[in-house]
Amino acid sequence: MSNLPLSMRAAQYTTASSGIDKSIRINQVPLPDKLPEGHTLVKVAYASINPADYKIPESIFHYAFSKPATPGMDWSGTIVKTTRKDLVLGQRVFGNIGPTRHGALAEYIVVGAGCVPLPDSVPFDQAACVGVAGLTAFQSIVPYSPRSVFINGGSGGTGTFGIQVAKTCGAHVVTSCSTSNVQLCKDLGADEVIDYRSQDLMAELRKHEFDHVVDNVFNSASLYWYAHEYLKARGVYLTIAGSPSLSDAWEFAKVLLLPGFLGGGKRQFKFILADVNQKDLVAVAEWMAQGKIKAHIDETFDLAEIADAFAKLKLGRTRGKIVIKIAEST
Repeated sequence: MSNLPLSMRAAQYTTASSGIDKSIRINQVPLPDKLPEGHTLVKVAYASINPADYKIPESIFHYAFSKPATPGMDWSGTIVKTTRKDLVLGQRVFGNIGPTRHGALAEYIVVGAGCVPLPDSVPFDQAACVGVAGLTAFQSIVPYSPRSVFINGGSGGTGTFGIQVAKTCGAHVVTSCSTSNVQLCKDLGADEVIDYRSQDLMAELRKHEFDHVVDNVFNSASLYWYAHEYLKARGVYLTIAGSPSLSDAWEFAKVLLLPGFLGGGKRQFKFILADVNQKDLVAVAEWMAQGKIKAHIDETFDLAEIADAFAKLKLGRTRGKIVIKIAEST
């Protein structure tokens, strides 16, 4: 690593009790000095941020990370050193740094299995959106091969990918969003869009009998309690959302444990987190290279503007993904 700088910029926090957007700072820190077997050192071009990147630091689960901590899981960049035989120096790569490590909001990162080649036709900023949102959308839909799917929350990071993934699978897609995002969801391929501000969501859902439901919001368990009114008996109600809080944990516990005859849900319920595996990352990248799916980028911030980026993300009105430009040139 003799040709590399001794230090790098990284976005870090020591506490986020008042909100990560209030406490995150750009620090000069040493480059990673160890490269375990099966790992790769990447010069990061772009990263993107997800709700988990602020929800975890602002929750009790922040104790799992030593401080100062660098958030971020999604990234894209170029290999500067690797111990893997299937990768080479200078190769364009992207991926997910992993839910237990984080650290993508830095100029250099060490990544393990969640690092795969990036097709030449896919730009770095697009690739930086895939590791969490794109992968989660893929894994929440593709294994179930639905002919019809309802996506609750179609305009966010995972939802914008999910609409395209479901259409690529040949499904009839119904999604929900606010008035201002209806056209976006239609442009992404949704067959029907329910405007929850002007329409009765449950009344519209009862007109259908879906094979599959993906809830990207899960701000109320009531949508699941009544899933039997719009989801087929063998259908799955799957959610990827929720804050890492005790109240949300209690909601999930009720959904999972309360039997149907006592007022619980009458359809199978699943909660998933992205499984960071190379096969699925490669599959998503291939679909992007083929033009089947793309990231919808709401706004791009420089690393120095990371506090503003988190402040915008926390408003909960992001259309697609917020991207962070890390490298000064790519």
